[in-house]
Amino acid sequence: MSGSIHSGGPTQLSLEDLRAGTESGEIDTVIAAFTDMQGRLTGKRLHAAYFLDHVIDGALEGCNYLLAVDVDMNTVDGYEMSSWEKGYGDFEFVLDMDTLRRTPGQPHSVTIQCDLAWLDGSGLVRQSPRSILRAQAERAAEKGWMAIAGTELEFIVFEDTYESAWDRRYVGLTGANRYNVDYSITGGTVVEPLLREIRNEMYAAGVTVEGAKGECNLGQHEIGFLYDEVVRTCDNHVIYKTAAKELAAKHGMSLTFMAKYDEREGNSCHIHLSLRGLDGEAVFADKDRDGGQGILHDQFLAGVLATMRDFTYFYAPNINSYKRFAAGSFAPTAIAWGRDNRTCALRVVGHGAGLRMENRVPGGDVNPYLAVAAMLAGGLYGIEHELELEPAFEGNAYLSDVETVPSTLREARELLAASSMAREVFGDDVVDHYVNAADVELKAFDAAVTDWERIRGFERL
Repeated sequence: MSGSIHSGGPTQLSLEDLRAGTESGEIDTVIAAFTDMQGRLTGKRLHAAYFLDHVIDGALEGCNYLLAVDVDMNTVDGYEMSSWEKGYGDFEFVLDMDTLRRTPGQPHSVTIQCDLAWLDGSGLVRQSPRSILRAQAERAAEKGWMAIAGTELEFIVFEDTYESAWDRRYVGLTGANRYNVDYSITGGTVVEPLLREIRNEMYAAGVTVEGAKGECNLGQHEIGFLYDEVVRTCDNHVIYKTAAKELAAKHGMSLTFMAKYDEREGNSCHIHLSLRGLDGEAVFADKDRDGGQGILHDQFLAGVLATMRDFTYFYAPNINSYKRFAAGSFAPTAIAWGRDNRTCALRVVGHGAGLRMENRVPGGDVNPYLAVAAMLAGGLYGIEHELELEPAFEGNAYLSDVETVPSTLREARELLAASSMAREVFGDDVVDHYVNAADVELKAFDAAVTDWERIRGFERL
């Protein structure tokens, strides 16, 4: 994370670009989208001419149940903001024109990301993931800091189409690689037509690509991007996640960001985070202190550690997230930090302006806005309370007696619901909203009969 803050790729678009492209016929579609609780892009496709004539200076609305549904888009009970009793009204899509970009893989389309606001003028919807992260970024800005982050998102590529995978209930799929291709050039070559198109389409959409590498599971890969200011990093993350799926489908393939698809290695989403001054200077480093780590760095790191159990829901939001937490799997559960130690939940890497922490707890299913907001909130909590950082962990943290993150969604839900720290930094309305989201998932899972149960019990019990 050394160097200057990234400010957009080569084709970041302006409103004038959109007008010119619409007039020439190059652009005919505008996607206006926000990120929902599950981390998915949700919104509408609009004809570009209609958008310019009627939406750019007007209002675009959508039903407020879009932040109160389960993963299947079913309306569910328990949300204060949206219900049958309240009539399922609308909220406004607030266009963030700074996010205007080409839609990856769709040459005649552009995408604009949105915040959400209440129609009564009371402000932004606080429970929206983007609003939650914005609030923490603004807290940092009030102290004179800008938070920057980078996410490393893994996925598994399959030779099967999404339709055939659905018809097979996602069982028995064929990975795009037949063996472990971690850092393998020849293994990457097998899926290079897909990876190359993803990289190039993301670059054309204004995101600077670093590179791609193979991972351990069969067909598992990672594409990395340059760090940026935290909101923009998360905006890029969800654009990329959507584009990767759509481009895989175009190639007659499928891919998954599930935290744990099978008994082999899961998909991680390591998150790198640091603070800068508003004019770009490094604030974490101090060459005169041990390890080059400044006091603010140590207090920030201590805060992320102190809040990790309470905030684990934001790092691992699904039932499946916790299947990834296994000893010796490069998915650390020990709430400890170490210098370049991959067995700890927090790994400190870099030096000078590049000094940063890497949170290794989140999986590929994470909502990046919520996870980065939790890290930022925890770090600011540590600075505000001047928390003292424990010594760096040496050795294998898997074999230690260090406290661990929750092992189930149910445990994480209980910790979040009871957390005074979470309620202090996020607010009761935000905490209660996501506690209910956990309740919805737990209720659905508790009612499900799995293949594992049928195989063990159908005949033999």
